Amino acid sequence: MVTAKAESMKKKKEEMVHSPILTYLSVITLLSTCPPFVILLWYTMVHQDGSILNTFNYLKEHGVVEGFVNIWPRPTAVAWKIIACYALFEAALQLWLPGKTVEGPISPTGNKPVYKANGVLAYVVTLVTYISLWWFGIFNPSVVYDHLGEIYSALIFGSLVFCVFLYIKGHVAPSSTDSGSSGNIIFDFYWGMELYPRIGKNFDIKVFTNCRFGMMSWAVLAVTYCIKQYETNGKVADSMLVNTVLMLVYVTKFFWWEAGYWNTMDIAHDRAGFYICWGCLVWVPSIYTSPGMYLVNHPVNLGPQLAVSILIAGILCIYINYDCDRQRQEFRRTNGKSLVWGKAPSKIVASYTTTKGETKTSLLLTSGWWGLSRHFHYVPEIMAAFFWTVPALFDNFLPYFYVVFLTILLFDRAKRDDDRCRSKYGKYWKTYCAKVPYRIIPGIY
Repeated sequence: MVTAKAESMKKKKEEMVHSPILTYLSVITLLSTCPPFVILLWYTMVHQDGSILNTFNYLKEHGVVEGFVNIWPRPTAVAWKIIACYALFEAALQLWLPGKTVEGPISPTGNKPVYKANGVLAYVVTLVTYISLWWFGIFNPSVVYDHLGEIYSALIFGSLVFCVFLYIKGHVAPSSTDSGSSGNIIFDFYWGMELYPRIGKNFDIKVFTNCRFGMMSWAVLAVTYCIKQYETNGKVADSMLVNTVLMLVYVTKFFWWEAGYWNTMDIAHDRAGFYICWGCLVWVPSIYTSPGMYLVNHPVNLGPQLAVSILIAGILCIYINYDCDRQRQEFRRTNGKSLVWGKAPSKIVASYTTTKGETKTSLLLTSGWWGLSRHFHYVPEIMAAFFWTVPALFDNFLPYFYVVFLTILLFDRAKRDDDRCRSKYGKYWKTYCAKVPYRIIPGIY
Protein backbone atom coordinates (compact mmCIF):
# COMPACT_ATOMS: atom_id res chain seq x y z
CA MET A 1 0.00 0.00 0.00
CA VAL A 2 1.31 3.43 -0.96
CA THR A 3 1.94 5.68 2.02
CA ALA A 4 0.71 9.27 2.14
CA LYS A 5 4.29 10.57 1.93
CA ALA A 6 5.16 8.37 -1.03
CA GLU A 7 1.98 9.41 -2.82
CA SER A 8 2.76 13.06 -2.13
CA MET A 9 6.27 12.68 -3.57
CA LYS A 10 4.79 10.99 -6.63
CA LYS A 11 2.42 13.91 -7.08
CA LYS A 12 5.26 16.40 -6.83
CA LYS A 13 7.13 14.55 -9.56
CA GLU A 14 4.05 14.62 -11.77
CA GLU A 15 3.87 18.38 -11.29
CA MET A 16 7.47 18.75 -12.54
CA VAL A 17 6.76 18.77 -16.27
CA HIS A 18 10.35 19.94 -16.83
CA SER A 19 13.63 18.67 -15.38
CA PRO A 20 13.99 18.93 -11.56
CA ILE A 21 16.71 21.60 -11.84
CA LEU A 22 14.69 23.74 -14.26
CA THR A 23 11.58 23.30 -12.10
CA TYR A 24 13.51 24.33 -8.98
CA LEU A 25 14.91 27.44 -10.69
CA SER A 26 11.44 28.30 -12.00
CA VAL A 27 9.91 28.02 -8.54
CA ILE A 28 12.62 30.18 -6.95
CA THR A 29 12.24 32.75 -9.73
CA LEU A 30 8.47 32.96 -9.34
CA LEU A 31 8.66 33.21 -5.55
CA SER A 32 11.13 36.10 -5.79
CA THR A 33 9.77 38.03 -8.77
CA CYS A 34 5.96 37.81 -8.58
CA PRO A 35 5.53 40.02 -5.46
CA PRO A 36 7.66 42.92 -6.76
CA PHE A 37 6.13 42.61 -10.23
CA VAL A 38 2.66 43.28 -8.78
CA ILE A 39 3.92 46.58 -7.38
CA LEU A 40 5.77 47.50 -10.58
CA LEU A 41 2.67 46.84 -12.67
CA TRP A 42 0.46 48.94 -10.37
CA TYR A 43 2.99 51.79 -10.30
CA THR A 44 3.41 51.77 -14.08
CA MET A 45 -0.33 51.64 -14.75
CA VAL A 46 -1.31 54.33 -12.25
CA HIS A 47 1.70 56.65 -12.08
CA GLN A 48 3.55 56.19 -15.40
CA ASP A 49 0.64 56.10 -17.89
CA GLY A 50 1.16 52.40 -18.49
CA SER A 51 4.56 53.04 -20.05
CA ILE A 52 7.22 50.44 -19.24
CA LEU A 53 9.83 52.82 -20.64
CA ASN A 54 8.84 55.56 -18.17
CA THR A 55 9.21 53.18 -15.23
CA PHE A 56 12.54 51.93 -16.58
CA ASN A 57 13.81 55.51 -16.90
CA TYR A 58 12.68 56.28 -13.34
CA LEU A 59 14.56 53.28 -11.95
CA LYS A 60 17.59 54.12 -14.08
CA GLU A 61 17.61 57.70 -12.82
CA HIS A 62 17.13 56.87 -9.13
CA GLY A 63 18.96 53.55 -9.01
CA VAL A 64 17.16 50.22 -9.26
CA VAL A 65 17.18 49.40 -5.55
CA GLU A 66 16.55 52.89 -4.19
CA GLY A 67 14.01 53.66 -6.90
CA PHE A 68 12.11 50.43 -6.27
CA VAL A 69 12.09 51.04 -2.51
CA ASN A 70 10.61 54.49 -3.19
CA ILE A 71 7.99 52.98 -5.49
CA TRP A 72 6.83 50.28 -3.08
CA PRO A 73 3.93 51.68 -1.01
CA ARG A 74 3.79 50.80 2.68
CA PRO A 75 0.69 48.96 3.91
CA THR A 76 -1.53 51.38 5.79
CA ALA A 77 -4.30 51.02 8.35
CA VAL A 78 -6.83 51.96 5.66
CA ALA A 79 -5.55 49.17 3.40
CA TRP A 80 -5.70 46.57 6.17
CA LYS A 81 -9.22 47.66 7.14
CA ILE A 82 -10.47 47.37 3.56
CA ILE A 83 -8.93 43.90 3.17
CA ALA A 84 -10.21 42.72 6.56
CA CYS A 85 -13.76 43.92 5.98
CA TYR A 86 -13.87 42.38 2.52
CA ALA A 87 -12.36 39.05 3.64
CA LEU A 88 -14.66 38.73 6.67
CA PHE A 89 -17.70 39.62 4.56
CA GLU A 90 -16.90 36.99 1.94
CA ALA A 91 -16.08 34.37 4.58
CA ALA A 92 -19.43 35.03 6.26
CA LEU A 93 -21.28 34.68 2.95
CA GLN A 94 -19.45 31.43 2.20
CA LEU A 95 -20.42 29.97 5.57
CA TRP A 96 -23.93 31.30 6.11
CA LEU A 97 -25.65 31.73 2.76
CA PRO A 98 -27.80 28.74 1.80
CA GLY A 99 -26.70 26.50 -1.04
CA LYS A 100 -27.08 23.06 -2.56
CA THR A 101 -24.74 20.35 -1.28
CA VAL A 102 -22.31 19.26 -4.01
CA GLU A 103 -19.74 16.48 -3.93
CA GLY A 104 -16.33 16.94 -5.50
CA PRO A 105 -14.35 14.23 -7.30
CA ILE A 106 -12.85 11.37 -5.32
CA SER A 107 -9.29 12.20 -4.31
CA PRO A 108 -6.30 9.87 -4.86
CA THR A 109 -6.65 8.57 -1.29
CA GLY A 110 -10.39 8.02 -1.58
CA ASN A 111 -11.75 11.21 0.01
CA LYS A 112 -14.78 12.89 -1.51
CA PRO A 113 -15.00 16.59 -0.52
CA VAL A 114 -18.42 18.10 0.09
CA TYR A 115 -19.18 21.74 -0.76
CA LYS A 116 -22.03 24.19 -0.35
CA ALA A 117 -22.76 25.71 -3.76
CA ASN A 118 -23.81 29.26 -2.88
CA GLY A 119 -21.44 31.13 -5.17
CA VAL A 120 -24.08 32.81 -7.35
CA LEU A 121 -25.92 34.11 -4.30
CA ALA A 122 -22.67 35.33 -2.73
CA TYR A 123 -21.76 37.06 -6.00
CA VAL A 124 -25.11 38.86 -6.24
CA VAL A 125 -25.06 39.88 -2.57
CA THR A 126 -21.48 41.17 -2.89
CA LEU A 127 -22.10 43.36 -5.95
CA VAL A 128 -25.47 44.65 -4.74
CA THR A 129 -23.97 45.52 -1.34
CA TYR A 130 -20.90 47.20 -2.86
CA ILE A 131 -22.84 49.29 -5.38
CA SER A 132 -25.47 50.16 -2.75
CA LEU A 133 -22.80 51.45 -0.37
CA TRP A 134 -21.65 53.80 -3.13
CA TRP A 135 -25.14 54.75 -4.30
CA PHE A 136 -26.32 55.75 -0.83
CA GLY A 137 -23.07 57.58 -0.01
CA ILE A 138 -21.96 55.18 2.73
CA PHE A 139 -18.66 54.17 1.13
CA ASN A 140 -16.99 55.47 -2.03
CA PRO A 141 -15.19 52.74 -4.04
CA SER A 142 -12.79 55.43 -5.25
CA VAL A 143 -11.11 55.01 -1.87
CA VAL A 144 -10.13 51.49 -2.92
CA TYR A 145 -8.52 52.78 -6.09
CA ASP A 146 -6.79 55.64 -4.28
CA HIS A 147 -5.23 53.16 -1.83
CA LEU A 148 -4.70 50.39 -4.39
CA GLY A 149 -0.92 50.26 -4.07
CA GLU A 150 -1.14 50.03 -0.29
CA ILE A 151 -3.79 47.31 -0.60
CA TYR A 152 -1.63 45.25 -2.97
CA SER A 153 1.37 45.72 -0.68
CA ALA A 154 -0.64 44.51 2.32
CA LEU A 155 -2.00 41.58 0.32
CA ILE A 156 1.50 40.56 -0.75
CA PHE A 157 2.82 40.35 2.82
CA GLY A 158 -0.39 39.09 4.39
CA SER A 159 -0.79 36.33 1.81
CA LEU A 160 2.82 35.20 2.27
CA VAL A 161 2.13 34.82 5.98
CA PHE A 162 -1.06 32.93 5.12
CA CYS A 163 0.94 30.53 2.91
CA VAL A 164 3.32 29.91 5.80
CA PHE A 165 0.26 29.06 7.91
CA LEU A 166 -0.88 26.58 5.22
CA TYR A 167 2.58 24.98 5.18
CA ILE A 168 2.61 24.56 8.98
CA LYS A 169 -0.99 23.34 9.02
CA GLY A 170 -0.16 20.72 6.40
CA HIS A 171 2.55 19.39 8.68
CA VAL A 172 0.81 19.49 12.06
CA ALA A 173 -2.94 19.48 11.43
CA PRO A 174 -3.91 18.29 7.92
CA SER A 175 -7.63 18.19 7.19
CA SER A 176 -7.52 14.88 5.33
CA THR A 177 -5.19 12.10 4.22
CA ASP A 178 -4.64 14.04 0.97
CA SER A 179 -1.62 15.75 2.47
CA GLY A 180 2.09 15.12 2.68
CA SER A 181 5.57 16.44 2.15
CA SER A 182 7.83 16.03 -0.87
CA GLY A 183 10.85 16.37 1.40
CA ASN A 184 11.73 19.75 -0.09
CA ILE A 185 10.62 22.81 1.89
CA ILE A 186 10.66 25.08 -1.18
CA PHE A 187 8.43 22.79 -3.22
CA ASP A 188 6.12 22.18 -0.26
CA PHE A 189 5.68 25.93 0.27
CA TYR A 190 5.19 26.62 -3.45
CA TRP A 191 2.97 23.68 -4.47
CA GLY A 192 1.34 23.22 -1.07
CA MET A 193 0.93 20.43 1.45
CA GLU A 194 -2.83 19.79 1.47
CA LEU A 195 -5.23 19.10 -1.36
CA TYR A 196 -8.38 19.98 0.57
CA PRO A 197 -7.44 22.15 3.58
CA ARG A 198 -10.29 23.30 5.80
CA ILE A 199 -10.77 25.30 8.95
CA GLY A 200 -13.22 23.33 11.02
CA LYS A 201 -15.55 21.05 9.14
CA ASN A 202 -17.24 23.46 6.75
CA PHE A 203 -14.86 26.29 5.80
CA ASP A 204 -12.96 25.19 2.70
CA ILE A 205 -9.80 27.28 2.33
CA LYS A 206 -9.32 26.82 -1.42
CA VAL A 207 -12.94 27.75 -2.17
CA PHE A 208 -12.34 30.93 -0.17
CA THR A 209 -8.97 31.87 -1.71
CA ASN A 210 -9.78 30.87 -5.30
CA CYS A 211 -13.46 31.74 -5.58
CA ARG A 212 -14.73 34.02 -2.84
CA PHE A 213 -11.66 36.23 -2.45
CA GLY A 214 -9.84 35.95 -5.77
CA MET A 215 -12.59 35.72 -8.38
CA MET A 216 -14.97 37.90 -6.38
CA SER A 217 -12.32 40.62 -6.10
CA TRP A 218 -12.04 40.57 -9.90
CA ALA A 219 -15.66 41.68 -10.17
CA VAL A 220 -15.41 44.13 -7.27
CA LEU A 221 -12.35 45.84 -8.74
CA ALA A 222 -13.89 45.96 -12.22
CA VAL A 223 -16.79 47.91 -10.73
CA THR A 224 -14.35 50.02 -8.69
CA TYR A 225 -12.43 51.12 -11.79
CA CYS A 226 -15.65 52.01 -13.58
CA ILE A 227 -16.88 54.10 -10.65
CA LYS A 228 -13.49 55.79 -10.26
CA GLN A 229 -13.53 56.91 -13.89
CA TYR A 230 -17.06 58.24 -13.41
CA GLU A 231 -16.10 60.09 -10.23
CA THR A 232 -13.07 61.61 -11.97
CA ASN A 233 -14.53 62.53 -15.37
CA GLY A 234 -18.25 62.73 -14.71
CA LYS A 235 -18.87 59.97 -17.25
CA VAL A 236 -17.75 56.47 -18.18
CA ALA A 237 -16.08 55.98 -21.57
CA ASP A 238 -17.47 53.27 -23.84
CA SER A 239 -14.08 51.52 -23.67
CA MET A 240 -14.41 51.19 -19.89
CA LEU A 241 -18.01 50.00 -20.24
CA VAL A 242 -16.99 47.27 -22.68
CA ASN A 243 -14.12 46.19 -20.43
CA THR A 244 -16.27 46.15 -17.29
CA VAL A 245 -19.26 44.39 -18.88
CA LEU A 246 -17.11 41.63 -20.41
CA MET A 247 -15.22 41.06 -17.15
CA LEU A 248 -18.49 40.89 -15.20
CA VAL A 249 -20.01 38.50 -17.75
CA TYR A 250 -16.95 36.26 -17.42
CA VAL A 251 -17.00 36.30 -13.61
CA THR A 252 -20.78 35.72 -13.62
CA LYS A 253 -20.17 32.69 -15.83
CA PHE A 254 -17.57 31.48 -13.37
CA PHE A 255 -19.90 31.61 -10.37
CA TRP A 256 -22.76 30.10 -12.39
CA TRP A 257 -20.41 27.19 -13.11
CA GLU A 258 -18.59 27.24 -9.75
CA ALA A 259 -19.53 23.66 -8.84
CA GLY A 260 -17.92 22.54 -12.10
CA TYR A 261 -14.77 24.47 -11.22
CA TRP A 262 -14.40 22.28 -8.14
CA ASN A 263 -13.66 19.39 -10.52
CA THR A 264 -10.80 21.18 -12.28
CA MET A 265 -7.03 20.99 -11.77
CA ASP A 266 -7.02 24.04 -9.49
CA ILE A 267 -9.14 22.32 -6.85
CA ALA A 268 -8.95 18.58 -7.50
CA HIS A 269 -5.23 18.32 -8.28
CA ASP A 270 -3.21 21.42 -7.33
CA ARG A 271 -2.52 21.70 -3.61
CA ALA A 272 -2.98 24.74 -1.40
CA GLY A 273 0.32 26.60 -1.48
CA PHE A 274 1.88 29.74 -2.91
CA TYR A 275 1.07 28.73 -6.50
CA ILE A 276 -2.69 28.56 -6.00
CA CYS A 277 -3.48 30.49 -2.81
CA TRP A 278 -1.05 33.43 -3.05
CA GLY A 279 -1.87 33.57 -6.74
CA CYS A 280 -5.60 33.90 -6.10
CA LEU A 281 -5.24 36.27 -3.14
CA VAL A 282 -2.79 38.66 -4.87
CA TRP A 283 -2.12 37.85 -8.52
CA VAL A 284 -5.79 37.61 -9.56
CA PRO A 285 -6.90 40.96 -8.06
CA SER A 286 -3.85 42.81 -9.39
CA ILE A 287 -2.97 41.24 -12.73
CA TYR A 288 -6.32 39.94 -13.98
CA THR A 289 -7.99 43.33 -13.49
CA SER A 290 -5.08 45.37 -14.88
CA PRO A 291 -6.70 46.35 -18.23
CA GLY A 292 -9.43 48.14 -16.27
CA MET A 293 -6.83 49.69 -13.97
CA TYR A 294 -5.17 51.19 -17.04
CA LEU A 295 -8.43 52.48 -18.55
CA VAL A 296 -9.27 54.52 -15.43
CA ASN A 297 -6.87 57.29 -16.47
CA HIS A 298 -6.84 56.49 -20.19
CA PRO A 299 -10.44 56.63 -21.42
CA VAL A 300 -10.81 55.71 -25.08
CA ASN A 301 -13.83 56.62 -27.19
CA LEU A 302 -14.42 53.62 -29.42
CA GLY A 303 -17.67 54.73 -30.97
CA PRO A 304 -20.92 52.71 -30.91
CA GLN A 305 -20.11 50.38 -33.81
CA LEU A 306 -16.66 49.30 -32.62
CA ALA A 307 -17.74 49.10 -28.97
CA VAL A 308 -20.72 46.87 -29.77
CA SER A 309 -18.62 44.68 -32.10
CA ILE A 310 -15.99 44.08 -29.41
CA LEU A 311 -18.70 43.43 -26.83
CA ILE A 312 -20.50 40.86 -28.99
CA ALA A 313 -17.24 39.10 -29.90
CA GLY A 314 -16.20 38.95 -26.25
CA ILE A 315 -19.56 37.61 -25.08
CA LEU A 316 -19.47 34.97 -27.84
CA CYS A 317 -16.03 33.80 -26.67
CA ILE A 318 -17.20 33.63 -23.04
CA TYR A 319 -20.25 31.62 -24.12
CA ILE A 320 -18.14 29.14 -26.11
CA ASN A 321 -15.81 28.76 -23.12
CA TYR A 322 -18.83 28.07 -20.91
CA ASP A 323 -20.40 25.68 -23.43
CA CYS A 324 -17.19 23.64 -23.61
CA ASP A 325 -17.27 23.09 -19.84
CA ARG A 326 -21.04 22.51 -19.86
CA GLN A 327 -20.73 19.92 -22.62
CA ARG A 328 -18.14 17.87 -20.75
CA GLN A 329 -19.92 18.26 -17.40
CA GLU A 330 -23.21 17.03 -18.89
CA PHE A 331 -21.40 14.15 -20.58
CA ARG A 332 -19.95 13.07 -17.23
CA ARG A 333 -23.20 13.61 -15.31
CA THR A 334 -25.17 11.36 -17.67
CA ASN A 335 -22.38 8.76 -17.87
CA GLY A 336 -21.94 9.44 -21.58
CA LYS A 337 -25.62 9.32 -22.50
CA SER A 338 -26.12 13.02 -23.28
CA LEU A 339 -26.30 14.36 -26.84
CA VAL A 340 -23.31 16.33 -28.11
CA TRP A 341 -24.20 18.75 -30.89
CA GLY A 342 -27.38 16.73 -31.46
CA LYS A 343 -25.62 13.40 -31.78
CA ALA A 344 -24.58 10.51 -29.55
CA PRO A 345 -21.12 11.35 -28.19
CA SER A 346 -17.94 9.70 -29.35
CA LYS A 347 -15.97 8.45 -26.36
CA ILE A 348 -13.22 6.25 -25.05
CA VAL A 349 -13.75 4.08 -21.98
CA ALA A 350 -10.49 4.32 -20.02
CA SER A 351 -9.60 2.26 -16.97
CA TYR A 352 -7.05 3.20 -14.34
CA THR A 353 -5.77 1.92 -11.01
CA THR A 354 -6.10 3.97 -7.81
CA THR A 355 -3.43 4.21 -5.12
CA LYS A 356 -5.43 1.60 -3.18
CA GLY A 357 -5.12 -0.86 -6.08
CA GLU A 358 -8.75 -0.50 -7.16
CA THR A 359 -9.59 -0.52 -10.87
CA LYS A 360 -11.95 2.23 -12.00
CA THR A 361 -13.13 3.61 -15.33
CA SER A 362 -13.50 7.08 -16.80
CA LEU A 363 -15.16 8.26 -20.01
CA LEU A 364 -13.09 10.49 -22.29
CA LEU A 365 -15.19 12.65 -24.61
CA THR A 366 -13.87 12.80 -28.19
CA SER A 367 -16.61 14.74 -29.98
CA GLY A 368 -18.14 18.21 -29.87
CA TRP A 369 -15.78 20.90 -28.66
CA TRP A 370 -13.63 18.16 -27.16
CA GLY A 371 -13.14 16.56 -30.56
CA LEU A 372 -11.51 19.73 -31.92
CA SER A 373 -8.61 19.59 -29.45
CA ARG A 374 -7.92 18.22 -25.99
CA HIS A 375 -8.07 21.69 -24.38
CA PHE A 376 -10.03 23.71 -26.92
CA HIS A 377 -11.80 25.60 -24.13
CA TYR A 378 -8.58 27.56 -23.58
CA VAL A 379 -8.88 29.17 -27.03
CA PRO A 380 -12.09 31.16 -26.32
CA GLU A 381 -10.82 31.98 -22.82
CA ILE A 382 -7.69 33.63 -24.24
CA MET A 383 -9.74 35.38 -26.92
CA ALA A 384 -12.19 36.70 -24.31
CA ALA A 385 -9.27 38.20 -22.39
CA PHE A 386 -8.08 39.87 -25.60
CA PHE A 387 -11.50 41.37 -26.26
CA TRP A 388 -11.84 42.94 -22.81
CA THR A 389 -8.32 44.33 -23.18
CA VAL A 390 -8.49 45.65 -26.74
CA PRO A 391 -10.65 48.68 -25.73
CA ALA A 392 -7.35 50.09 -24.40
CA LEU A 393 -6.12 50.03 -28.01
CA PHE A 394 -2.36 49.80 -28.59
CA ASP A 395 -0.63 52.86 -27.18
CA ASN A 396 1.06 50.70 -24.53
CA PHE A 397 1.86 46.99 -24.25
CA LEU A 398 1.32 46.62 -20.51
CA PRO A 399 -2.51 46.32 -20.59
CA TYR A 400 -1.96 43.18 -22.67
CA PHE A 401 0.29 41.55 -20.10
CA TYR A 402 -2.63 39.55 -18.71
CA VAL A 403 -3.40 38.13 -22.17
CA VAL A 404 0.23 37.06 -22.59
CA PHE A 405 0.38 35.65 -19.05
CA LEU A 406 -2.90 33.76 -19.49
CA THR A 407 -1.68 32.22 -22.75
CA ILE A 408 1.52 30.98 -21.10
CA LEU A 409 -0.39 29.75 -18.04
CA LEU A 410 -2.96 27.79 -20.04
CA PHE A 411 -0.42 26.27 -22.42
CA ASP A 412 1.61 25.13 -19.39
CA ARG A 413 -1.53 23.85 -17.69
CA ALA A 414 -2.49 21.89 -20.79
CA LYS A 415 0.92 20.19 -20.74
CA ARG A 416 0.65 19.42 -17.02
CA ASP A 417 -2.85 18.02 -17.49
CA ASP A 418 -1.76 15.89 -20.46
CA ASP A 419 1.21 14.52 -18.48
CA ARG A 420 -1.03 13.72 -15.54
CA CYS A 421 -3.60 11.96 -17.75
CA ARG A 422 -0.87 10.05 -19.58
CA SER A 423 0.39 8.77 -16.24
CA LYS A 424 -3.13 7.95 -15.08
CA TYR A 425 -4.66 6.32 -18.18
CA GLY A 426 -1.59 4.89 -19.97
CA LYS A 427 -2.52 3.18 -23.26
CA TYR A 428 -6.03 4.65 -23.19
CA TRP A 429 -4.61 8.17 -23.19
CA LYS A 430 -2.43 7.22 -26.15
CA THR A 431 -5.56 6.10 -28.00
CA TYR A 432 -7.30 9.32 -27.00
CA CYS A 433 -4.43 11.47 -28.32
CA ALA A 434 -4.48 9.55 -31.60
CA LYS A 435 -8.18 10.37 -31.96
CA VAL A 436 -7.82 13.99 -30.76
CA PRO A 437 -4.27 14.83 -31.87
CA TYR A 438 -4.17 18.56 -31.16
CA ARG A 439 -3.56 19.83 -27.64
CA ILE A 440 -5.12 23.33 -27.83
CA ILE A 441 -5.36 24.92 -31.30
CA PRO A 442 -7.04 22.66 -33.87
CA GLY A 443 -4.83 21.96 -36.86
CA ILE A 444 -1.82 23.77 -35.36
CA TYR A 445 -0.91 22.66 -31.81
